[in-house]
This record gives sequence, C-alpha cells and structure tokens, in this order.
Amino acid sequence: MILFPAIDIKDGACVRLEQGDMTRATVFQRDPAAQARAFASLGFEYLHVVDLDGAFAGKPVNSAAVEQIIAATHMPLQLGGGIRALHTIESWLERGVTRVIIGTAAVREPTLVREAARLYPGRVAVALDAREGRIAVEGWAKASELSAFDLARKFEDVGIAALIYTDVSRDGMLAGLNLDAAIALADAVSVPVIASGGFASIGDVVALMQPRARKLAGAIVGRALYDGRLDPAEALRLIRSAPATA
Repeated sequence: MILFPAIDIKDGACVRLEQGDMTRATVFQRDPAAQARAFASLGFEYLHVVDLDGAFAGKPVNSAAVEQIIAATHMPLQLGGGIRALHTIESWLERGVTRVIIGTAAVREPTLVREAARLYPGRVAVALDAREGRIAVEGWAKASELSAFDLARKFEDVGIAALIYTDVSRDGMLAGLNLDAAIALADAVSVPVIASGGFASIGDVVALMQPRARKLAGAIVGRALYDGRLDPAEALRLIRSAPATA
C-alpha cells in the first residue's frame, strides 16, 4: 500500500480544488518544488502530480514547475494533466517522470494508451475520474457515457501499471474515500487500483488497512495533508506496520 501525497499545480502554484472546479481553488504553496521536498522529508516515497491547467488545455502548461519538482527530489512521481499525445508521454518519461497518467485521451483515443503501454510497460496509468459512476473528461469539465468499469476493462490486458479511481464528487471535500467503489473496481479487474478523492483523516488510513481493502495498491491524499487534518507520521506508521499481503 502506497500513500501518494498530491501536488496539483495551477498557475505555477500548488493548490487544491473542490470537486475539480478551477474557480474553487485554494493556494497552499507557491513553490511546488519546495512542497515536494517537504513531502520527501516527511517520509513519503512516491508523489502524485497533476498539471491542472494542462488538463483543461489538453497539453502541458506547468512544465517548468514539474521539472523543478523532478530536480528537487529523487522521489518517483506519477504525472497527469494534458497528456494526450505519444510525444508528450515520451518527453515526460525522458525528463524523469516515473509514470504518466492518461485520462481524457483514454476515453477519446484508447489506441494511445495501448501504444504507450506497449512502448513503456509499467510506466503508464489510466485515470478513472468518475462522477456518479460516469467518467469525466477535460479536467472533469465534461461527462462521457462510459462507466468506470467499462473504461477499466478496455485496458485490463494491455500492460498498464495502475488504474487511478477518483470520485470527483468527493475530491477536495474531505468527505472520506469512496472505498466501496474503489474496492469493487479492484475486485473486477486484475490491474492495480489506486483510490483517490475525499481523503479526510486517519480514519481513511485505518479503513485502507482493513482486509477488504487489501487489493488496493494505494491511495492519494491532498487537502487533508495541507490543512493539517492528517498526521503524516501517524499515517505512514500505520501503513508500514500493516502485515504484508500474500
């Protein structure tokens, strides 16, 4: 189980949104690279980074900030936001991103996911950003007709590293992870599933340690870390003390 601290970048700053709404953004840190170093010093082992402006623009926008994060720490990181072309995937992997996250393009151009996974096995993840069970695209601004399960099954056998399931309605709202949906997805597919959206407190960590959640590969935490609702030391202690799964 990996706990991924989130660094979401808007206008070069580290922010948190409410339900993916760019007009409801709170700035927590003007220097994303400094935030990455802070997370590393706390003992986190893997970063989750999103170029929010890129997600809406359909291409990388905050590249300089992401490059500064890569240079600031040796932590592996997964990056999403505006990754909709093979040359963008190639560029980020060459610049030090551990794995890329494909969201909108997974819906609009599924052949891109298949080709990227073939060329870079284990270095491509697919984002399943769901609102009321349906996949949201273009920075969560638009809804598709696909369900999270439909999209997950499209890529089950192509060699992707993970599925990142986000309950958009909970994201940034401190409502608690939607573990029922994430676990149902993990039970339905063979690809590792990472839960996201709504992480609120140490109670979410305790829930992740329960036997029913053992199939999950990890969870992403954002606002609860930034506003002090989650003690990172206690969260990491609980995760690392959990017995290994078979």
